[in-house]
Amino acid sequence: MAGNDETLVSTMASNDSFLSGGLRLASYFARPNGVLGTLPGLILCHGFPIGPLDARQSAGTFPQLIDRIANEVGFAALTFTFRGCGASEGDFSLQGWVDDLRAAVDHLVEVGNVGSIWLVGTNTGASIALSVAADDPRVTGCAALSGRADFDDWAEQPRRFLEHAREIGAIRRAGFPQNFDEWTRELRRFRPIDAARRFAPRPLLVLHGDDDESVPAADARVLAQAHGSAELRVIPGAGHRLRHDPRALAVLLGWLDRQRTAG
Repeated sequence: MAGNDETLVSTMASNDSFLSGGLRLASYFARPNGVLGTLPGLILCHGFPIGPLDARQSAGTFPQLIDRIANEVGFAALTFTFRGCGASEGDFSLQGWVDDLRAAVDHLVEVGNVGSIWLVGTNTGASIALSVAADDPRVTGCAALSGRADFDDWAEQPRRFLEHAREIGAIRRAGFPQNFDEWTRELRRFRPIDAARRFAPRPLLVLHGDDDESVPAADARVLAQAHGSAELRVIPGAGHRLRHDPRALAVLLGWLDRQRTAG
């Protein structure tokens, strides 16, 4: 993934990695086949592991979606696994995940030959994407799928949540975190609802399932309301994992295509 056009043409998709705070994070990058020159850039962010999947399996199907976004919509697209997940190093913390996405933006700017940055997040990744996008002027637009408006439920029972993070493998070291109180404060420091307000008037798509079993659709409505001009789409009968709902993907890809053309 070097920076000249010849390399980009001969290597349309590749597994790679980049550093975030001294931790190596696994990533996957793709560009439309045969397209030279500057393209809009996109980063796809996964969520916190849920259900039967442990942290090592996070974002396993995301490279397939990255290929679709690159080839069907025309973005130079990147996905990666946050610290504590997949093949990436480190242990979960909310500040750490924010730092990881900031490093991913820097990485895509460095290697992607991009003229703009778009962030797309699913679940917790949607909330992280909004939190980062609000304070980074390089981010042109953002799409939040099944995003939460805050992390208050985690913050209300931090020791229980910490044990859960250990059980699923997102925290691997026995002595982590060194400062439990600071780790806990981070769960209230980042508030996606406030970030949505700061992100306005840049384009925001808020996608949610009305049968979401993890994050109520009310969170989507308050995010859209806080932004003021977001496109809000609630998918009837859809659950939390919108990544696997073809209706939600059609809305996302269509929105990205319209935004790319408008830009």
